[in-house]
Amino acid sequence: MLFQLSTTDGRPIYAQIADQVRNAVAAGLLRPGELIPSVRELSKQLVVNPNTVARAYRDLQGQAILEPVRGTGLQVAATAPGVCREERQATVRRRLREALDEARRSNLPRDEIEAILREEWERGEVEDAEQVGRGANGTGGGR
Repeated sequence: MLFQLSTTDGRPIYAQIADQVRNAVAAGLLRPGELIPSVRELSKQLVVNPNTVARAYRDLQGQAILEPVRGTGLQVAATAPGVCREERQATVRRRLREALDEARRSNLPRDEIEAILREEWERGEVEDAEQVGRGANGTGGGR
């Protein structure tokens, strides 16, 4: 799993790490029972303080997304995919509602809004296909 942190994101690093784990679980890139990198491994990979990674992992444990495996580390919990998918759906719904509210305030007709949505969906599919063709890999911002 490839983590990508952004200094321009505005969110704390631990929140970015936790979100990327949740997104990877929701997308099926991390499956139940799969071990995640240790705090030490991930902090070295990301060049961040181990306490930052530990905080992200604690948050994920508190949400029942990760669970400890005695003597081994942390694994994705059996219930995590459902929890993460529901959370992603809620986030997408909220963002779509915000965009639709803005479109309505701008007096855009429904058919124009639907056409914009279709165009953007298709543009995203083309971009995704191009990334796969280039061999790009990551967990952030999947559709």
